[in-house]
Formats: sequence, C-alpha cells, structure tokens
Amino acid sequence: MRPAVITVAITGSVPRKSDNPALPVTPSEQIESTHEAFEAGATLVHIHVRNPDETPSSDPDLFQAVQDGITRHCPGMIIQFSTGGRGRDASARGSALPLRPDMASLSTGSVNFPTIVYENSADLVNTLASSMKTYDVAPEIEIFDLSHLHGAKRLIEKEQMSQRPHVQFVLGVKNAMPAEEHR
Repeated sequence: MRPAVITVAITGSVPRKSDNPALPVTPSEQIESTHEAFEAGATLVHIHVRNPDETPSSDPDLFQAVQDGITRHCPGMIIQFSTGGRGRDASARGSALPLRPDMASLSTGSVNFPTIVYENSADLVNTLASSMKTYDVAPEIEIFDLSHLHGAKRLIEKEQMSQRPHVQFVLGVKNAMPAEEHR
C-alpha cells in the first residue's frame, strides 16, 4: 500500500464549545485530541489556537504550547499552523512562524465567505510567504478560488516558495469553489 497523508484540523476557526461541547479549545485539549487522531492514523495536524473566550488567536505562546505537546506525544507528526484571518488581526497572523512549524497555511487571495470577506491582500500574502521562507516553513497553499492559483504562481515566479508547492483545494464554501461534479 502507498503511504498517505491524513490531515486533521481538530479545532478550526469557527466552532465554539456551545456548538459542540467536545471541541478542543485549550492547548491541553488540543494536544489530547491530536494524540487521539495520531493514534488513529493522522499524520498532519492543522492548528488553530484560541483565546480564553474561544475567539481565534495569533498568540505565539499558545501555538508553542500546542506544538510542544504534539512534538512530545505524536513523534513525527507534521505540524501545520494556521495563518488564517477569521477574527485575527492581519499584522499578527504570521506571529507564530518564528516557532518554525513544519508547515503553515497560506491563502494567496481574498474570497467572500458567507458572512465576511476573508481578506488576504497582496502585501499580506507576500509578507507571510517571505516569513515562511525565512523560517523554512513549507506553505500549504489554500485555493478557495481559481484566481488563487495565479497568486501561487506569482509567488513561485518570485522565488518566494518552492516550485513544487503543497496545494489544497478548499471546496464547498459558499461563494467560493463548489464541491460539485459538473458534466
């Protein structure tokens, strides 16, 4: 059998404990949940951290706590930090990159989510890509819209990332690319 990468996003940026009491929001809950997924076969974890009020956070100390626990309890697991923007100040979205996770998400353009604009200005994208290159963090290119492929291509042409990027197509978000088969 060929090896497979199984990714788990244990928290996400939107849900709260009021949506699901089992949602892991504290670092210790996130470490425990990731360990359970690791034991079940997950090989990559996408991490969102939360403030005590459960709002999305960019706090490097929270990322560090989760990263340390996963490194200790899930040897060899690929650790990927979110640099996403729901509820996070743009200037802080890359603040945990100096911790040198294996990967970090990078959206190469903006998209209209159902209730907000997920804003990723060209300057922000370039700043995040440059930081990832500086800290040797592999970007996970999140493609919400076909124009984001062109944004990724521009980063490759400017040598801000590998010519063989890790690309993830995000399908099924209303107002972005559908998750439908067209015939």
